[in-house]
Amino acid sequence: MSQPLLSPTALRRASLDAVLGFAWDADAFTASDVLERVGLTRSTTIDVIDELVARGLLAELPNARAAGDYRKGRPARRFAFQPDAAFVVGVDAGASRLTATVADLRGERRAVRHLSLEPAGEAPEVRRRAATELVDEALADAGIGRADVAALCVGVPAPVDRHGASPPHRDDFWRRMNPDFASVFAEWAPIVRVENDASLAAVAERAVGAAVGCDDFVALLAGDRLGAGVWVDGRLLRGAHGGAAETVAFDHVRGVDGAWGLGYRAAELARRAVAEGTLPEASALAGLGDGQIDGKTVLALAAAGDDGAREIAAQVGETLAIVAGVLGSLFDSRLIVVSGAVAAGADPVIAAARDALPRELDLPAPEIVASTLGAEIVSVGAVRAALEAARAGALDLAMFAE
Repeated sequence: MSQPLLSPTALRRASLDAVLGFAWDADAFTASDVLERVGLTRSTTIDVIDELVARGLLAELPNARAAGDYRKGRPARRFAFQPDAAFVVGVDAGASRLTATVADLRGERRAVRHLSLEPAGEAPEVRRRAATELVDEALADAGIGRADVAALCVGVPAPVDRHGASPPHRDDFWRRMNPDFASVFAEWAPIVRVENDASLAAVAERAVGAAVGCDDFVALLAGDRLGAGVWVDGRLLRGAHGGAAETVAFDHVRGVDGAWGLGYRAAELARRAVAEGTLPEASALAGLGDGQIDGKTVLALAAAGDDGAREIAAQVGETLAIVAGVLGSLFDSRLIVVSGAVAAGADPVIAAARDALPRELDLPAPEIVASTLGAEIVSVGAVRAALEAARAGALDLAMFAE
């Protein structure tokens, strides 16, 4: 079947998209550079470049002779993308801590602000006000205002549907975590995206982390609670209500018995071993009180060779293998990325999980690796998601109208 012809308007838009897409990732370039990559006619290329300059997305630079790169004949015009033509904001709206990051259109950070919330901060009006004020403070730190923002993304510890809303929950926790952030920020931001925090971890891993170039993987936020962001066939899974890979399912999996994260499990096992006196005498854990034991401490001791901590890490690793086996069986993943702050000390757990994983599924076992993006991974993902949205919608924004 023949393909329908593009209308002149659609053809123009396709040409603008193609040239802007090239320019967004390029250093200084000429029309000839665009021609080699995009495949438009020279006259169309020059016309489109001039329009993008007029819109403020590109700037014309001094020509080759003026820049000291002398060539015989008429010097070529040179252009560059303008990363500070607008800015994006990424917000990690965790249950007890908010982070707002301002970045330019190439993802370079310009300002970061943090805020800790008291338990009363779960109240919807408190979270809305706190998030709004924090974003405004971060914008002020960056020396810009709301009118300079092209796109904003908020990550929340709750399922989020394609409209930015969270479904009801038995105690309404999800809607407390996401008190209609989409509407709050749509009052002034031209593009607003709200996502589950684990989904944003997956966005971060695929953009700049362990899953670059991988189309089938799971980013597993695994500190105190498990959260899973899933990519299948090159697409982020969401589901009808944003609940694809919702980890409450692990309440019903034998050997996991809940969505508790790796750090939480390591700490609980260590406390139990201390209370029951089952640790080796030489283990440093034996001398710690309950208040001194947390997941980070247990995993650090395991990495240092502490026998008691290593045994606990092995037990947590067996649980991780079951989790990875379930996820690998459901989504046929090539890769499981253990993400978040816990990833820094997760090597002993991952080593044990790798040994046990082949017993947990019939499909080829996914590789399990630790993320390198640290505790700020949701912030990184929020910025990258805002950049994706800005890139897709820049030509439709009033700030870039011709």
